Amino acid sequence: MAINPTRRQVLQGAAAIAGSAVFAPAVHADPAPIRLGTLASLEGPLAVNGQDAYRVIELLLEEAGYKAGGRKIEWIRESSNAKPDVALARTRKLIEQDRADIVIGPLSGAEGIAVRDYSRTVPNKTFINGSSASQDNTLRNSSPNYFRFSTDGTQWTAGLGEYTRNALNLDEVTVVASDYAFPYSQVFGFSLEFTRAGGKLNYLWTPFGTSDYTSLIAQIPKSSGALYVVYGGSDGLAFLTQYAQAGGSLPLLGGTLLADQTLFSARGPHRKVLEGTISAGPIGDYYDNPVWKDFQARYVKRWSKDVGQQTPGTLAFSYSTNLQAALLALNAVDGDLSGNQEAFREALRKLEFKNYIDAHVKLDHNRQAISDNFLTKVEVQDKRLQSVVFKKIPNVNQTLGFPEDKYVALGAPSRNNTGNVKI
Repeated sequence: MAINPTRRQVLQGAAAIAGSAVFAPAVHADPAPIRLGTLASLEGPLAVNGQDAYRVIELLLEEAGYKAGGRKIEWIRESSNAKPDVALARTRKLIEQDRADIVIGPLSGAEGIAVRDYSRTVPNKTFINGSSASQDNTLRNSSPNYFRFSTDGTQWTAGLGEYTRNALNLDEVTVVASDYAFPYSQVFGFSLEFTRAGGKLNYLWTPFGTSDYTSLIAQIPKSSGALYVVYGGSDGLAFLTQYAQAGGSLPLLGGTLLADQTLFSARGPHRKVLEGTISAGPIGDYYDNPVWKDFQARYVKRWSKDVGQQTPGTLAFSYSTNLQAALLALNAVDGDLSGNQEAFREALRKLEFKNYIDAHVKLDHNRQAISDNFLTKVEVQDKRLQSVVFKKIPNVNQTLGFPEDKYVALGAPSRNNTGNVKI
């Protein structure tokens, strides 16, 4: 398949960092196809995000000609509903019935912990995260054959708490969030920065999949200077719609999935409260970078007529980075998955590359990404809502720059362990 100049530059740059063998032609390619299993949430509150993830996977596999390391790729898709037990059952099916060699997924926070635990029972297979952003997929009880080249939910908050306190000069913020693993990570990172800088936080939690936020909105303290909203998918749409209908006027700080194209492309009253939202995450819609603009253009050419989005969402982008790593490592070992995939996993461990927003990616000792993060503001650009990058935070590690022993000693994020501590 022809590769446009910008795309070629990205691949050559990745090859130079990862090693000259990355794109060497396979000499003794195994004629059997590589069975690539993927898991995303196509049911439940995050279904729209899962659909977007599969759009990005399809785009990248098409561009690769469904080949890596000289071998064909057979793509096997599975669906979950953002619940750990369902994610586990579908992952077991991919491995035990569909005989997948590699699994990329899942999408949501607690799903990732379930898949990580299962990966230990299948040491001859390799598991690469999709977009599950729970901190503990990798930080605690990591599995030797589970890799995450996307940053986690805590890393996605890097810079936002400090900016809120010091640049926006806000003293008190109320957190409204879903009560499960991914929001815990986001709240933890934001709280750690904001309270360390002297800010005060209030916390309001709702069950994942809530549809009626009336009582929560009524509980928001009048002393709040802003809301930090950690909802995504249909939860985010429902909360913003009801907050707008209730006449809500507080400035919004967005959890990463709030400032996302999967919400921007929906119509309704939520749009009027979204404008001006400050957020943080691994991507922004408008970022003046040629690598990112090229990726967006390819996404638009392939999918915008079908879905109306001009940019892949955050979770879909995480899948792109993890799939990119898998393809790079397969090319590095000429598609060799023999010997319990040890050569392939060693190639994964050594990878350093630039992803599709031109952020540098490498792994730490827990096989967790260290990469760049971005602060964004929701603005109207080209007559549509976009998250506009205004600051880059480089090389964010999983402990946000704190010593790992002190950070781990704080305990796992939860609704009762919010990062409201000094370190």
